[in-house]
Amino acid sequence: MKKIREFLHKYRHAWLLSYAFIYLPWFMYLERTVTRDYHIMHASLDDLIPFNEYFIIPYLLWFLYVAGTLVFFLFRSKEDYYKMCTFLFSGMTLSLIICTFFHNGTDFRPVIDPNKNIFSAAVAALYKTDTCTNVFPSIHVYNAVGTHIAISRSQILAKYRFLRLGSLLLTISICLATMFLKQHSIIDVCGAFLMSYAIHYLVYGYATDTEDKKITEKALG
Repeated sequence: MKKIREFLHKYRHAWLLSYAFIYLPWFMYLERTVTRDYHIMHASLDDLIPFNEYFIIPYLLWFLYVAGTLVFFLFRSKEDYYKMCTFLFSGMTLSLIICTFFHNGTDFRPVIDPNKNIFSAAVAALYKTDTCTNVFPSIHVYNAVGTHIAISRSQILAKYRFLRLGSLLLTISICLATMFLKQHSIIDVCGAFLMSYAIHYLVYGYATDTEDKKITEKALG
């Protein structure tokens, strides 16, 4: 019992994860209630992006990417953990507020043949569980960008250059996946980028020359 108490005390900052009990019920409420009379998020560029079921791979990797990074910082860096939580949860809350007062959705999901291959079957399952509403701004994109920022700004990970590069490539793949799977319009993606840009400076601030030098020195060993 003593070890359990010590463990719970050491990682008491995990309480921030209880935000899920705010986000999930709110999001599920919007999914149930926003079913018609919503603003269509659709740009002409969306029609030029072909559907590709193979993008379900990076799309689903998002869950492991975001959750895994958050858990890593929970145990390894309280400062990075707090900043990542603040970044993610601020944007997620703002997104819910936007969707509450500005009902939105898409209208370009294709008909999927789940028997084509395992990837199409996965997309078909995704479409059944995730409606085409409450898409602006894209939380999938926002959280992917936020996770990459957290990894890039972490001093304990500064020396792992390939990790940061891999994080960047995965983030780009996830952002593309939201459009190639017809989950989001490019408008939703741009909205997520703008929100990421603004909240990034509120949470992390402007890096000073000294901070940049320290991170660079660690990255170069």
